[in-house]
Amino acid sequence: MNTNISGHDPTRASDNQSSEEFYHGTKADLKPGDLIEPGFNSNYGKRKKASYVYLTATLEAATWGAELALGEGRGRIYIVEPTGPFEDDPNLTDKKFPGNPTKSYRSQHPLRICGEIIDWQGHSDEQLKVMKDHLERLKQLGIEAIED
Repeated sequence: MNTNISGHDPTRASDNQSSEEFYHGTKADLKPGDLIEPGFNSNYGKRKKASYVYLTATLEAATWGAELALGEGRGRIYIVEPTGPFEDDPNLTDKKFPGNPTKSYRSQHPLRICGEIIDWQGHSDEQLKVMKDHLERLKQLGIEAIED
């Protein structure tokens, strides 16, 4: 897998998880050193102002983030470094996947871009359609994908 990791030290431990690498999937065009911060409109649901930023320790979860984010650009997966404490993402862990097997987290502190995964593998068109149809059904039921 090709990465562009200028300035990234993979041996440096984060505050909460000793040596895991973290990712953020989006369509935003960012560069190393940029920050992803709460307070901007969410890429999901009603697009309300986000109280948290989201990160994951799995490429699978970051891939979904990159593919499902709103916007016209291509999906991107960034290697990120949390700048403060983070917690399990209750949108996934408590409601869908007890025990946090997706290794999904959220923080009220910025995430610093350390690099980008260049050659990640996306889901099939069929898998994307199934997920988008599921999200549309939830929307019709008034269930938000992200609850702050």
